[in-house]
Amino acid sequence: MYVEREASAGEPTSQERRDAEQNDRRILGNVVQCDGARATISAYADDADGAVTGLWTVGKMISINLGSTRTVGLVYGIGKSDRAWSNEGQNAIEVSIELIGEVRDGAEPGAKPVFDRGITTYPHIGAVAHRIRTRDLQAVYDLAGRHSITIGTLAQDETIAANIAIDDTLARHFAIVGTTGVGKSTAVSLLLRKSIAARPDLRILILDPHNEFAASLPEYCVRVDSKTLDLPFWMFTLEEFAEVLFRGRETEPEEIDALRDLIPAAKNLYRNPNSGTYLRRGSDALTADTPVPYRIADLLKQIDERMGMLDSKTDRPTLRSLKTRIESAAADPRYRFMFNSRLIEDTIHETIGNIFRVPHHGRPVTCFEMAGMPSEVVNSVCSVLARLAFDLALWSEGKLQLLFLCEEAHRYMPADPRLGFAPTRHALSRIAKEGRKYGCYLGVVTQRPGELDPTILSQCSTFFAMRLANEQDQAIIRSAIADSSASTLAFLSSMGQREAIAFGEGVATTMRLKFEKLPSHLLPGTAKREEAASSKTGDDVDLVAIVERLRNVPKPTQQAMAFAEVVDSGRQAGDPDYRKPPATRVESDNDFDMRYGLKPATFGLRPQND
Repeated sequence: MYVEREASAGEPTSQERRDAEQNDRRILGNVVQCDGARATISAYADDADGAVTGLWTVGKMISINLGSTRTVGLVYGIGKSDRAWSNEGQNAIEVSIELIGEVRDGAEPGAKPVFDRGITTYPHIGAVAHRIRTRDLQAVYDLAGRHSITIGTLAQDETIAANIAIDDTLARHFAIVGTTGVGKSTAVSLLLRKSIAARPDLRILILDPHNEFAASLPEYCVRVDSKTLDLPFWMFTLEEFAEVLFRGRETEPEEIDALRDLIPAAKNLYRNPNSGTYLRRGSDALTADTPVPYRIADLLKQIDERMGMLDSKTDRPTLRSLKTRIESAAADPRYRFMFNSRLIEDTIHETIGNIFRVPHHGRPVTCFEMAGMPSEVVNSVCSVLARLAFDLALWSEGKLQLLFLCEEAHRYMPADPRLGFAPTRHALSRIAKEGRKYGCYLGVVTQRPGELDPTILSQCSTFFAMRLANEQDQAIIRSAIADSSASTLAFLSSMGQREAIAFGEGVATTMRLKFEKLPSHLLPGTAKREEAASSKTGDDVDLVAIVERLRNVPKPTQQAMAFAEVVDSGRQAGDPDYRKPPATRVESDNDFDMRYGLKPATFGLRPQND
């Protein structure tokens, strides 16, 4: 339906024209119903000539002219009341919109329009609705001078850049959610690249369960995996150390109490070798959680001494069981990163500096690759890293800006409190609740927000919601968005690749955007897929290499085999010389035995003078 401009209440600024020859009649419909949050517009789907215009589509923003202001609305539904289409005459339609805010022109001539959330003057019946102008659309998503980065374009108009306020996005934590295969990891990689460029002082630690981000950030990243990780056991708290000893099973209170008493004694022996087991009481007293080096041998010695006491008869089974657990963990090849160091020394500065990139030497990102690591190892290590991240930011007094990014976050912070590892949950909750005060930020990436701890999710102030098919996951996101933008989430189940709905503190208003396209060689996981494709030779599978990785046991060295007996594979038990292959004995005239390098006649005897 087209109406002459004189029929509308004079708009302060004339409408933009997409085409120079276009008629300056841009009125497309009129308001016929309005409540506090939504409105209905009456319009026509086709023009007077019967050609379908396609001007009304779901997901587009429109503008309602009220004279001094223009109300901005989002189209979320279109329909015909009679559900029938007529080829004779125009077809009247009803357009349902959600009211978002209003735009007013600047006080000075030529000033940019200003957008305000909320509605001060609601549309009246008969108010004129038309397509939103480009200047008004830019004003809707304007960040009002905040430090911003460009991560893509608007889904409605690809000529307008999609910007986010990077400082608010990081400081108030953010979450990226979306089902598998929608480009979630690519969006994370893009966001990290833009964040590093905008914040050179930022350090980033990524918990990477699929070993895919290191290849997408080659110039910024340092890899840390189970082979290169050096995290001494004495840096673990008592609860984290117990997770290692009990392998994820329920702990024994008696054994934990014994450890709480014995570990400080072992630490005191390391600091004061001549002090015995006497523990000092005072400001410099050591606890089981103090990150001070100690020796496993000293801890086992303390257990042996306590078992030898006369008054510990009833505690001997508990102590014996504890000693067995410690010895088993120290010998487990999966815990080499904890117990591999033969020389116990205070290396906390090197460990923290390598993991948290202080100084970063041009590589501020650390990828902790966890693929193939047992769950109990992952739980304890993630707890240590999250705890250290918060403590470093706290005691640096804001000088260290650190982003702790959790990929597949529902593994560490499940909604069910009976699942997961409690210290990891507590450490991440501490970052989510208090980290922004000290410069420690949290990034949450998950494909199942419904399985994530709601306390953690509620602390994230900026969301990037990509395609979600699960109804429970959609309900979680719907509960986090403002009521004035709830209709936007109707598109969650049908969005395309690299598309997302951003809302929260990091954007001016709820925004549907499309992320920038990264080069193919920087996509997460691309290098690993290419390596797997190049290694395929027919249908052959290297089962020997797979079993070696499964066992995770290092091959014995030549020195370790020096005392082993050589067995001839061609002989059987019962045959003569079964244990050793037949060898010709070399007789020596000089009474010299080549086997040991010594003369049996003179070994251990004083030389005789002829």
